Amino acid sequence: MPFKVLFSYIALLGLVVTVGWFLYSENAVYNKLEDKIALEKTKILRVSKLFSNVYKTESLARKTIQTNSENDFKSYLIETDSLKSRIDTLKQIVTTEYQKVLLDSVTYFLSEKTDNIKQLKAIKSKAEDEVSVNTAINEITKMEFKLRKLELRDFNKNPNDLGSYQRNVLQKYVDYLNQNIPDDSTNTLSKQASDSILANSKKLLSNVKLKAEKKKESLNFEENKLLKNEIAISEQLRKVLRIIEREIIINSIKNNLLKEKSLKKVNEIVTVSAIIGLFLTVFFSILIVSDYSKSQLYKKQLEIANFKTKNLLKSREQLISTVSHDLKTPLSTIVGYTELLGNSDVNTKQSYFVKNIKNSSEYISQLVQDLLDFSQIEAGKISIEKVPFVLPEVIEDAARNIQTVYKNKNIDLIINVDEKLNSKIVGDPFRLKQILTNLVGNAYKFTEEGFIKISSYVSDDAFFVITIEDTGIGIEKANQQLVFEEFAQANENIEKKYGGTGLGLSICQKIITILGGNLTLESTFGEGSTFEIRLPLLFDNSPYTPPEIKKQPVFTKMKKQTFIVIDDDINLLNLTSGVLKQEKHHVLSFNRASKALDTIATTNFDFIITDIQMPEMDGFMFIEKLKSTNTTTFKNQPVIALTGRTDLDFSVYSNAGFTSVIKKPYSPKVLLETIHQILAHNPLPMDAIKPIEEISYTQLYSLETLKEFLGNDNESLKDVINSFIESTEENLVYLDTAIIENNTAQIGAIAHRIAPMFKQIQSNEIANILKALEKEEYKKEDLKGVLEKLKTKTEILFTSLKQEIV
Repeated sequence: MPFKVLFSYIALLGLVVTVGWFLYSENAVYNKLEDKIALEKTKILRVSKLFSNVYKTESLARKTIQTNSENDFKSYLIETDSLKSRIDTLKQIVTTEYQKVLLDSVTYFLSEKTDNIKQLKAIKSKAEDEVSVNTAINEITKMEFKLRKLELRDFNKNPNDLGSYQRNVLQKYVDYLNQNIPDDSTNTLSKQASDSILANSKKLLSNVKLKAEKKKESLNFEENKLLKNEIAISEQLRKVLRIIEREIIINSIKNNLLKEKSLKKVNEIVTVSAIIGLFLTVFFSILIVSDYSKSQLYKKQLEIANFKTKNLLKSREQLISTVSHDLKTPLSTIVGYTELLGNSDVNTKQSYFVKNIKNSSEYISQLVQDLLDFSQIEAGKISIEKVPFVLPEVIEDAARNIQTVYKNKNIDLIINVDEKLNSKIVGDPFRLKQILTNLVGNAYKFTEEGFIKISSYVSDDAFFVITIEDTGIGIEKANQQLVFEEFAQANENIEKKYGGTGLGLSICQKIITILGGNLTLESTFGEGSTFEIRLPLLFDNSPYTPPEIKKQPVFTKMKKQTFIVIDDDINLLNLTSGVLKQEKHHVLSFNRASKALDTIATTNFDFIITDIQMPEMDGFMFIEKLKSTNTTTFKNQPVIALTGRTDLDFSVYSNAGFTSVIKKPYSPKVLLETIHQILAHNPLPMDAIKPIEEISYTQLYSLETLKEFLGNDNESLKDVINSFIESTEENLVYLDTAIIENNTAQIGAIAHRIAPMFKQIQSNEIANILKALEKEEYKKEDLKGVLEKLKTKTEILFTSLKQEIV
């Protein structure tokens, strides 16, 4: 299943990367098209502005042609230069050479148009000059009635505005007339002479007019030609601009089509990827769900098998314990009578029989002892102490005892202990001696000659090391790991020649592991073996005192007291109340602090025993309200705190008003001893009140303390166990709901409520899970798995508890 999950993630990741790459590529194309479309829009806008400028220049051109004004012509030239500048700007952003050529042609047409307007302007000026000839003829006609010297002003009011040709003709004509005019009024011509002069003048001017009209017709023709050319240029200019505009629009349409095509492609990619992703998700989900269903089925089968196995192991343990116990008594009798028989008068044959009986009895005794040790270790019931001892003394004692047994063998015993280990260390000397006895005994057993060397020193990693080296038969490399297995020997010939159960090294290794160390072996076949023990080193700085024999505390009989007991755990509430009732005290028990306060207000009492962590109102709030409540019944009576917390100092409780503190789980002895100390006006600090000893190895449960609470009353034990099972099952339902609702506060409160009873019966594994739930040490996504694990373990525990009380 993990491989399929991993492969599904890889497949989906590959799909995401592939789709991402395609989308990125299409996005790049799309962005380029957007840029092109924006550019084409800019081009269209600028071409539109060019059209506007072209129309403006045409308007100015027509105005210039009509008025023949220099100011209009200058305005036309300024607008034309502006138009050329815009064409140059547009030319920088067009993309094709054809468009650039078209823009160049627009510039050319504009220049040609400007030249054409200049020519039209010149022709217009010439045409205006011819008008003065007609004016001259009219003036001659007027002068027929008077003869005098003539001037150009007589023919034209503004002779300076005439063209050079017209002015020269008129000037010659005026000179000619003035020749026939007398110098004064007396020199008058005859009527016939003056008529002749005027007639000839009109004739001359008429000829001039005829030539001027012919020239004007020529100029008009040229002007019409230029006007047509002007119209053609303007039309051509607009045509070129329309071509450019049409090409830009076509490109814009083309880019828009490509843009739509790109968007369609992106849509297709997303659709296809979504379909593939959905298919992969459904496909792998089916596979994973199928595997998960199988794993759940296997898990359930394994749990059933595990439950059966544990029951079988428990049955085996009980069988071994029963058989071993039943064997010990007759074995002791056999060994005793064998000793007596061996010391009596027996013949050689009888002595041989006695020796065989003794050897067989010792073998069976060792086997029984090994089986008992092995059974206790397997059941997790081996007890481990932590007391100060001197290591060299333990090593010396174990080695010399074994040497006495094998005194007939000529083997040198060498003991070397580092001086650093002469100080007291903390550990379990009994278990260490048991390990050394086994290992040194094996060294003597499998060594015929040479030496056995025991060395001990301090390592650099806060461990002390003990090595047992011998020059015995050694162990083949292939069989070295085998010697640590149960009921196993290095080879089949060893049991025949040397005997043994094959449990000694396995027991040693398990005990060393429980002590927090490890056992290793180095051996060369035929040359010898070296066993190395590594155990944690903890020096004891206190002065050494021999361990005292544990005795039950002897208390003087207390007079009858009234106790107020508060605990939200109904099971622990009943246990505490039961212990006090056994001592003939009057007990008022409450599972809520608020109810206790109501009763305290109207009831006289001597002691209060309260839990600390409770819903609604905890122990600290309770004592605060108790002190603040104005009641005559509370006169600073002793208040004992019950708590599973280890993060608060005793000063926190004493400052709050508590007289003493008892850590959970606790025994009846601890509770009664605390009460006696308070009555003796010598309350114990929290560190001096020891809870039930935490056991470092795994065990299912222990009812010893619970039985002590109940005075070994089996019926009461049965009621308490049934009540505990019923309330726990109910609380597990609440815990399941809280986890589904992700209510962290409720999860912690429920875990705190049911954990103390599991600690009380020393079901440490379940208690540790509840403690972790209370402290929110699990991730949210792991809570359902933790709950399933908790349900499985409690189910196994409750099954065992039900069997025991039955």
